[in-house]
Amino acid sequence: MKYILVTGGVISGIGKGIIASSVGTILKSCGLHVTAIKIDPYINIDAGTFSPYEHGEVFVLDDGGEVDLDLGNYERFLDIRLTRDNNLTTGKIYQSVITKERRGDYLGKTVQVVPHITDAIQEWVMRQAKVSVDDDGVEPEVCVIELGGTVGDIESMPFIEAFRQFQFKVKRENFCNIHVSLVPQPNSTGEQKTKPTQNSVRELRGLGLSPDLVSLYSFICYKEPIQIVCRCSTPLDTAVKEKISMFCHVEPEQVICIHDVSSIYRVPLLLEDQGIVDYFCHRLNLPIEMRPRKMLTKWKEMSDRSDRLLEQTSIALVGKYTKLSDSYASVIKALEHSALAINYKLEVKYIDSADLEPTALQEEPVKYHEAWQKLCSADGVLVPGGFGVRGTEGKIQAINWARRQKKPFLGVCLGMQLAVCEFARNVLGWEDSNSTEFDPETKHPVVIEMPEHNPGQMGGTMRLGKRRTLFKSTSSVVRKLYGDAEYVDERHRHRFEVNPELKHHFEDRGFRFVGQDLEGERMEIIELDDHPYFVGVQYHPEFTSRPIKPSPPYFGLLLAASGKLQNYLQKGCRLSPRDTYSDRSGSSSPDSEISEIKFPSLS
Repeated sequence: MKYILVTGGVISGIGKGIIASSVGTILKSCGLHVTAIKIDPYINIDAGTFSPYEHGEVFVLDDGGEVDLDLGNYERFLDIRLTRDNNLTTGKIYQSVITKERRGDYLGKTVQVVPHITDAIQEWVMRQAKVSVDDDGVEPEVCVIELGGTVGDIESMPFIEAFRQFQFKVKRENFCNIHVSLVPQPNSTGEQKTKPTQNSVRELRGLGLSPDLVSLYSFICYKEPIQIVCRCSTPLDTAVKEKISMFCHVEPEQVICIHDVSSIYRVPLLLEDQGIVDYFCHRLNLPIEMRPRKMLTKWKEMSDRSDRLLEQTSIALVGKYTKLSDSYASVIKALEHSALAINYKLEVKYIDSADLEPTALQEEPVKYHEAWQKLCSADGVLVPGGFGVRGTEGKIQAINWARRQKKPFLGVCLGMQLAVCEFARNVLGWEDSNSTEFDPETKHPVVIEMPEHNPGQMGGTMRLGKRRTLFKSTSSVVRKLYGDAEYVDERHRHRFEVNPELKHHFEDRGFRFVGQDLEGERMEIIELDDHPYFVGVQYHPEFTSRPIKPSPPYFGLLLAASGKLQNYLQKGCRLSPRDTYSDRSGSSSPDSEISEIKFPSLS
């Protein structure tokens, strides 16, 4: 097993996740089986109780693990399926050690950070690195480990010490460290400064780890309160690379520059261009054949198409956490994958759902009118998942507008539940219809609490992970988008569900529940008759979307928003070359690409 540890310096959020994902992508393109582990130094057991404004979205895995959004990057880049134990936190480590101590496993010894906590970290990494994450069940050959936070943080010290020991345990030829750092460029001089990186590497070396590769992000610094404004558009100067090489005790070829690129898909290509494959072959003695790599060729094609897109479609994202785009990271990626598949640029119009409510007209009329202008000018409407009552009435207003104006609409999780509430109020005439989450006393509880939910404990009590949904209709649009499958396996994260006792009232009026769980008790997919595309799903299809295999519900939304859905369905769910990768896209093999997205993300 080869281990690649990715650490970060100077500032948090510098891009370690993208570097880790890109390195994994490159190695997988070389024919290796690659897995990934994300280490978060916080004491929380998992990410399940975080506000999206705290750490971005909570990503859900097949086994129901609620984890850091970086694991979503790993899955999308590497097309793998991870488990909850691929996300390691301080809380998990201490919990496991304390459990052993209570059982008497330490035979009365004093339990300490060194060696007990550090040993537990090493054992966890070595155990999890062997777990297969590919469909073929083969044990991984390379494990990419991202250590969250910044070198020098007090929270990450036990992990740094654990890996200081770990490098000797697994031997030098099986372990290397990539350190991601910052090169600021003050606007006053225009000079790229190396001192932050020097200090960061010095601190890392002082803790016992020597970086094998130094990956640098370059930024322009301005003299305003928010210092970091944008990345430099040009690569690192040769003299700067040589200076970092000299002061950080690495060869010049071990200094990697990540400058501004037009698409995230170009980062693996940028790393490969700087000789990272040759370096890993030599440093880790990897069995890599130097041959054309088909997987990276596809990434290049995606990047070229992304750069040359001319037509544009817009989606209004009506949510509660729109001030931070990472709150909906997987949703945005799923939309981007679908837009790219039909050769369209994507414009996401972020709308705070509270701004659509009548009270906003009285309190903040400017925001109210701006929000409605965004909604009315969009080609499609998306209401994603969420929790809490704030903004729910605004979401219902958006759903009502999309239904009446026959605008393509997709509701995910809470978005689907609110679509049920909206239909009950405005079509069935049940004016007080609501979810018992928001109005426990409603006379028409169209959305109710699941019986197994325990409200006394917040973490890990929802219906989580991969569950099967059976299609109940052969004419369902969503079923056709899934390649006419009889069932789909998708990931869930919810505490409330549509009240099954009331479903016949809806279906009598053309509001159909076309997908249900195995027992037929839980409503999973809704469709509305006589509408271009009005779909709701109880699960979160964005978690399994991939760049070359877009999620079918999102794919349907983008097809409908661009006016291509009916043509796509009539052609047997196939895209013609002019509808997808046209001549101007620069794709060298459109036919093979089309065949790959014939049945996107079929579980």
